Amino acid sequence: MKIIVGVKRVVDSNVKVRVRADGTAVDISNVKMSMNPFDEIAVEEAVRLKEAGVATEIVAVSAGSGQSQETLRTALAIGADRAILIETDKELQPLAVAKLLKAVIDKEQPQLVILGKQAIDDDSNQTGQMLAALASWPQATFASKVGVAGNDVTVSREVDGGTETVMLQLPAVVTTDLRLNEPRYVTLPNIMKAKKKPLETIAADSLGVDISPRLKTLKVAEPPTRSAGEKVADAATLVQRLRDAKVI
Repeated sequence: MKIIVGVKRVVDSNVKVRVRADGTAVDISNVKMSMNPFDEIAVEEAVRLKEAGVATEIVAVSAGSGQSQETLRTALAIGADRAILIETDKELQPLAVAKLLKAVIDKEQPQLVILGKQAIDDDSNQTGQMLAALASWPQATFASKVGVAGNDVTVSREVDGGTETVMLQLPAVVTTDLRLNEPRYVTLPNIMKAKKKPLETIAADSLGVDISPRLKTLKVAEPPTRSAGEKVADAATLVQRLRDAKVI
């Protein structure tokens, strides 16, 4: 079984982001970048399926600038067999990414696609669902446990009321939640091995996909500074203050 895993290059989760002076976007100049944490979980799950003898090949795919090769090399170091970069300097919104991934799926013919449920830069949580719709494949989102047996994949997923378990027929799209697994530490020997693994670069324009932005960002602003807290003498005073503030 071939698995395709989508990965995205984002600002490292430990970095405090800054907004550009003109308010058009987040300033990423001289900022540490890394793989989207949810995508790390997706790669880890694919590698575990291969180690269990379920999968035979893992292909990591990313869409973006040439710098995304670093992210793909990380996926290769975790355990992916080869990588594909859909290179473009254009802004990519979730629908555009889904269309690009659909083009790769048509070419590669995988049985399973695993994606992070969302990217921490835009938090859209849309690409997996859009890809499933474009491919007319069943989908299971927010996966906390994945099992594959024959032509079926069983997914435990988190919903508002708790958890539910669904069974899909392959091919299918699965998006990962934080509780699915804990990604392994990438060792230096595996980083060196990743440099020798194949990484194919495809121009986004060559795929015949319309990736024009559908949304326009009007303004980006930092959240307002929180005001200082206030101590009160007792519960009755607290309740009165909350009533005065019209909180209750």
